[in-house]
Amino acid sequence: MATMKLGIKPEAFHREGQTWLCSSGLPSDVTIEVGDMSFHLHKFPLLSKSGFLEKLIEQLPNEDESGCVLKLHDIPGGAKAFELVAKFCYDVKIELTSLNIVSLRCAAEYLQMTEEHGEGNLISQTEVFLNEVFGNWTDTIKALETCEEVGSYAEEVHIVSRCIDSLAIKACADPQLFNWPVKGQENVRSPNGTVLWNGISSTTKPQPTGEDWWYEDVSFLRFPLYKLLILSVEAKGLKSENIAASLIHYAKKNIPLINNQSSFNDMNHVASGITASTNSEVDQRLLLEELVGLLPSAKGVTTTNFLLRLLRTAMILHASPSCRESLEKKIGSQLDQALLVDLLIPNMGYTVETLYDIDCIQRILDHFMSIYHAPIASSPCIIEEGQMVSGTDTLTPMTMVANLVDGYLAEVAPDVNLKLPKFQALAAAIPDYARPLDDGIYHAIDVYLKAHPWLSDSEREQLCRLMNCQKLSLEASTHAAQNERLPLRVIVQVLFFEQLRLRTSISGWFFVSENLENSQHPNGNLGLPKNDCTKAMEEGRADEGGGGKDVKERVSELERECLGMKMELEKLVKTKKSWSLIPKKLGFGRKSQPCIPKPDDIMEQTTSVSAPQNNENGDLGQRVVA
Repeated sequence: MATMKLGIKPEAFHREGQTWLCSSGLPSDVTIEVGDMSFHLHKFPLLSKSGFLEKLIEQLPNEDESGCVLKLHDIPGGAKAFELVAKFCYDVKIELTSLNIVSLRCAAEYLQMTEEHGEGNLISQTEVFLNEVFGNWTDTIKALETCEEVGSYAEEVHIVSRCIDSLAIKACADPQLFNWPVKGQENVRSPNGTVLWNGISSTTKPQPTGEDWWYEDVSFLRFPLYKLLILSVEAKGLKSENIAASLIHYAKKNIPLINNQSSFNDMNHVASGITASTNSEVDQRLLLEELVGLLPSAKGVTTTNFLLRLLRTAMILHASPSCRESLEKKIGSQLDQALLVDLLIPNMGYTVETLYDIDCIQRILDHFMSIYHAPIASSPCIIEEGQMVSGTDTLTPMTMVANLVDGYLAEVAPDVNLKLPKFQALAAAIPDYARPLDDGIYHAIDVYLKAHPWLSDSEREQLCRLMNCQKLSLEASTHAAQNERLPLRVIVQVLFFEQLRLRTSISGWFFVSENLENSQHPNGNLGLPKNDCTKAMEEGRADEGGGGKDVKERVSELERECLGMKMELEKLVKTKKSWSLIPKKLGFGRKSQPCIPKPDDIMEQTTSVSAPQNNENGDLGQRVVA
C-alpha cells in the first residue's frame, strides 16, 4: 500500500473521552465541534491554513475568548478527517494512505486549504499523493471504496471520475505488456522471503494473468461505482465478452438467489437463500434489473444458461415486466444454445396451473421464430440443393431448437394440468421442415397420451396431426404400430408408409440386381465400345465377388420383415372389430388416397416411386385388408 508522511513534530494531541486536547502548554482559544467530538485548539495555526475557518472566526462577535465555538458537522470525513487536518495545521506527523486520502482531500477542499493560505498546503499535498494512488490498481480500488463515506464531495473534486478512469485504463490494457501492479503481485519475493532485485528471479516465474484478473476486485464495489466502471470500460472499447463475464461474476457475488436456483428441485432452498443473504429481497431485485440493463446486446456474448438463470431469479424476485421481457428476448435470440434442463422453469405465478412455466417458453420460442423462421416455397419434405446451400445458417439453429422443444414437451407432458391447446401451440410453432425425423415429437405425444387417458378420440387424432408418420424411423414406426394409445387411423398410416418404404427398397434392390446381371453379359451391349466409366464399374463389380448373392439375401430379409408386419396387422384386426370399416374409410377399393395429414404431398411422392400407382396402391390396400 502506498503511503506518504507529512509533518515533523511529535504527537501533540491526546484524547479524553469525546474531547481532543492540545498539549502545547497554551490555553485553548477556540473549540470546534464535529459530530460528538470536540477539539480544543488555537486560532493561529488554523487561520494560517484554512480560508473557511478564517471567515468563520472573523464573523464571530468579540466576546469572551473562551466562548469561541465553531460547529463543523458537515465536514467530509467527520471527526476522523478533521483530526488529521488539525494535526497538519500543527505540523504534527501524519501518514496518508489510500484509505484516508479521499476524506482528507475532500476535507481540505471544504476548509479551503489552498496555496493562498500557505505554501504546500493540504490540497496540494493530497493531490500529489492521489496521483501516486492512481498509479496502483489495489490502492485505487481502496480509494474508490472510501468515496462513499464523503458522498457528493468526492465527485465535486473529481476523485470518483479519476479513480474510474484509472481502473478502466488498466482493465482494458494487457497486464502482460504493461505489468500493472495487480492484486497479489505487488511484491515479488524469492522462496526465502526476500524481495528480489528488480523483481527478477531465475528460479520462479510469475503466474500468468488472464483477462479476468480484475473481476473479483471490482465485485466488492457498490453498484453505483461498479456501473460507472462498466460504462467506462465499454466506452474505451473493452470486448463485450469481458464485460459480460464481469457482470456475471458481479451478479453471482451479490445476488445469492442466482446460485441457488439451478433446477426445479432447488426451489425448496429459496427462502433460506434470501434469509442468509446480506442484501434484502428488494435490493436484489433492483440490482438484478440494473444488471440486465448493462448486459451487452450482441448475440452469444452472455451464455444462454446464465440468461435463463437470471430469468428464473427475476421471476422469484418479481422483477419488473420490462426486465423479464428483455431477458426473454435475449434468450430467444440464442435459444439454439440452450440446454433442456435450463428450460424447465418452475411456474411461480399466483395461480399455478402447470408445474412448469409453459407460457414463458412459448414467448421465448415465438421470439426465436420471428428471427430465424424463413418461409420455404417448396415442399418441406423435399428441399432443393440451392435452398439447402443458402439456408444452411437458418436451418441448423432451427433444427437444434426443434430437438430442444421436442425434449421439453416430453418433460412437461406428464403434467396432468397441461391443457391440450398449450401442448399443441408449443409443438406447432416448429415448422415441419425443421424436424428431419419426427421421433422426438412422437415420443412427446406418446407421453402426453399416457398421462391424459381421458382424451376423446377426436382430441387424440388432433394431437397426432402434429407428427408426420412418413418421417418416423424404423424403431419409432415399429413402436407406433403396436401402440394401443394411438388412434386406429394413425396406426394404419404408419403401416402404410412402412409398406411403401419396403416396396421402394425392394424395387431399388431389384434394380441393382438387374444391373449386375446385365453387366455380367457384355454381349447385351450390342458391340458398343466401353467407356472409362463402364470399365471402372466392371472392375468394381469384379472386386465385390459375391455381390449378387448379398443382394438376394437382403431381398429375402426384407420379404420376411414384410411378412412379419402382415402378421402383426392380422393380430390387430382380430382385436379391433372396427377394422372392418377400414377399406371404406380409407378407400382401398377406390383410387388410393393415403390417410396422412397432407394427402396431396403423399400422392406425389408415391407417384414418383412407381409409375403404375393406382394398381399398386389397390393391391396394397387389398393386402392390408387381408
